[in-house]
Formats: sequence, structure tokens, C-alpha cells
Amino acid sequence: MSDLTYKVIVGLEIHVQLKTNTKIFCGCELAFGAEPNTHVCPVCIGMPGVMPVMNKKAYEYSVLAALALNCNIPAFTKWDRKSYYYPDLPKNYQISQYDLPMSENGFIDIPIEGGETKRIRIIRAHLEEDAGKNTHTLGNFSAIDLNRTGTPLLEIVTEPDLSSGTEVRALAIELQRIVRYIGVSHADMQKGHMRFEPNVNLHITKDGKVYETPISEIKNLNSFRALERSVNYEVRRQLDDFMESGRTMEMGNKKTFGWDDVNERTVLQREKEEAHDYRYFPEPDLVPIEIDDDWLTEIRSRLCELPLEKQKRFVDEYKLSDYDAGVITAEKSTADLFDDAVKAGGTPKRICNLLTQVGGKLANEAGCSIAELGLDAESLAKLAKMVDSSEISATASMTIFEEMVKTQKDPEAIAKEKNLIQSSDSGEIEAMVDEVIAANQKAVDEVTAGGKKSKKAMGFLLGQVMQKSKGQANPKIISEILNEKFPQD
Repeated sequence: MSDLTYKVIVGLEIHVQLKTNTKIFCGCELAFGAEPNTHVCPVCIGMPGVMPVMNKKAYEYSVLAALALNCNIPAFTKWDRKSYYYPDLPKNYQISQYDLPMSENGFIDIPIEGGETKRIRIIRAHLEEDAGKNTHTLGNFSAIDLNRTGTPLLEIVTEPDLSSGTEVRALAIELQRIVRYIGVSHADMQKGHMRFEPNVNLHITKDGKVYETPISEIKNLNSFRALERSVNYEVRRQLDDFMESGRTMEMGNKKTFGWDDVNERTVLQREKEEAHDYRYFPEPDLVPIEIDDDWLTEIRSRLCELPLEKQKRFVDEYKLSDYDAGVITAEKSTADLFDDAVKAGGTPKRICNLLTQVGGKLANEAGCSIAELGLDAESLAKLAKMVDSSEISATASMTIFEEMVKTQKDPEAIAKEKNLIQSSDSGEIEAMVDEVIAANQKAVDEVTAGGKKSKKAMGFLLGQVMQKSKGQANPKIISEILNEKFPQD
């Protein structure tokens, strides 16, 4: 193995379900979890003589997503029939796009280690309809649910620029953030709104010669965990297979694999069809689409600051760590709340801590986003300023935050109601300090003796003053008074 090295080559095919109310070529409602075969009509189940009609919003959403992925948008695009037989495809063909897709030649930047980014090229993104769903859990037979048939999908195809399971996962997360930011998809992995199909092979260098292993396509992955682990497993499997058999791309066709999540292994399904096997030809029942400059400009105007751009801005402008900026920008609504609260006068780090530590916990418990907790930016900024001005303690701010979520009351009103306003009356605090000093001679002796125990003893005295004041004394002023009474070298 010492003379063997290898490079991992991964390209992705991604299906993103668009957030329209109805299907792409008929008026059937899209509803997750509905009773099987209740959201169907003659068009989507392929009855003879029916005519499809294009959903304009689906096309506009696909263009918006393609623009966010830096793709070129051709002025002319058409529909094609992709012919194949499968039980969940009642027409025996899928309406898709082949040689003239609605977008091409884009890229997506993904975060990698060290705060850097890597650019992944996108070959194309095209619009198509989804098939139905096979169910194999009802008995010794298969059942077909056609509710999903005709759902608008944006299929995104990348160049094989990814080189690890970690990078594949990073791209999936970043794409999810993008489509949610621009509002074209719910991108709920558990509901199948995003499905990933990595194409994996290795370029192995052995004894100065390069060998390419056969490409494996892993089908329909709908979790980040499964995506990363399946790629990593397939890398190990292909390397072991090459070492055992010497099999290369010239010796076999591309194969399709499923992912066994329980045993964490890929499972061979079939050999992959080539494009000519699908017998593509222009869809005769749909006219091509021509997009003019005015229409394209209007769609482009719907773009917003994208997540990675926003994340970098928060690092540069607000001096957040890359990790904190990533957490804050995971959801657009939370990122916007943070941004607005900072602009309203809150310090970035304090706002970030409140949102991620307290807001994140409450949002998880409520099953919603942080922004959906109902806080407004001005109140959040006011709470942050109360902490920074030592009007309340950081601990008290967490209590007030929770009460703000429950009652929507003003933070200052809550602080007064709960008696959380810190006292900054130096005369009153000094009197308490003197009482604590008089009652804790051992700690005083340790402070005056210096050495290792001095700092701990000083902290003990501060804690006793805080306890005596029932948490209302400003700890900063306590520290200043103690330091005056016991000067440290």
C-alpha cells in the first residue's frame, strides 16, 4: 500500500421540491402526509387525452434558485419526455428537460476548514416533475401512492469537484440554507423535500499509473448523516474492491446503489442506464418557454443576501466567530433578527449569546425557529444594553429573555417586576462589603497573605456580598471596592 495513493471524486445530483401550492402541470394540491391517492387527477395519473399546463410559479422559483447558484439563464428552454417504465410512473414517461435546460454553468461556494471556502461548479439546474411513491410495508405486495406524482422538482447537477464525505455534507447544508433563504423550498429533509444522489469513484495512483474505479451512484439520500456516511463507506468499498480485483471503469458500467442505514453500507441495486436508454424527445403537449429581460430582471429582484455572504459579513463587521456566525445564519429569520437587533444598538456578541444560548433552547422546546418565539429586534437590543450597562446581570438577562417570550413584555418592566435590577449605589454596596469582611476573617487573612489562595478568597468575598444583596449588587462595583480595600500587587 506504500506506493498507492488515491483521490476521491464526487459529483452530486440533487432534487429540490419547490414550494408551490399545486403540482407542476395540473391543479392538484401538494400536501404532505395526505391519504394515499387523494391528491390526484386525470393529468397527473396519465389518463389518455389529457393536456398538461405549466405552473408559472414553479418556473419562476427554479429561475430564482438558479440565479442564487450563479447559473446562466438561457432565453429559450423546452420540455422533454424521459421514457422509462416503473410502477410509480403512470404515464411511462417523466416530463423533464434534456438538451436545453432552463439554467446552466453555475457554482456554489461551500465552507471548509479554517474559515475558507471551496467553489463547486454546477453543470445545470433543470425543472421536472416527480414520480409517485412505492410502499413495501403493507404486506407481501407493493402499493403505489400517486399523491407525489407531478410535484415540481429542481434537479441540480454538479461537476465532480467534491473530494470527501465532509465536503458533500457541507454542500448539502449550504444548499438547504440557500433555498430556504430565497423562499423556494421548505427543504425539509424528513419530508423528502431534498434528496441527494452522490456519484462516487476513485482515481488511484499505483506504481506511477492512474486507475479509475467504476462510478457508483447512491440513490435518494435524505439526511446529511446518511449522505456523508454513504460517501465515506463507498470510498472504502471501492478501494478494497480495487485492491482485491483490480476492477476499473473500463471493466464495468456505472452502478446504482441504495443505502442501508441500519448496517451503514451501500447495497447494489442495478446497472445504471445511459441517456439514450431514456429515449428523450421534445414534449409535444407543452410549448417552450422564452424569458425576456424584463421578466428575468423581476425575478432577480427577489434575491436576498445569501447565507454564506451574510455569515462572512457577520464575521467581518460584527467580529463574531465563524462558528457563531454559522449558527446565527442557519435560518434567515434568525439572522435578520440578529442583524436588526445589532442595528438597534445591541452589542453583537451579547445579542448572539442571547439568541443561541437562551433562544435556541426555547425554540427547540417549542419546535419552532428562534424568530418565531415572537421577540422584536428593539426589545432584544434593549435587553442586551441593560446587561452591558450593568443594569442587570448576564444571568438575569436569561430569565428576562424567557419571560419576554412568554409575555411579550418590555425587558425593563420584567426586570423591575422580578426585582432583577442591579444596585450601583457604591455607599450601600460598601456597607455590605464591610459587613462581609467583618464576618469572614479567615477569607480576609487569605486575601492579605497573597499567594495561590488569595484570588479564590477574593472570589468568595464577592460571592458573599452578592448573596447578602440577594443578587442585586453590581458585581463590578463590588470588585472595585474589594480591590480598594485589598490592593493586589
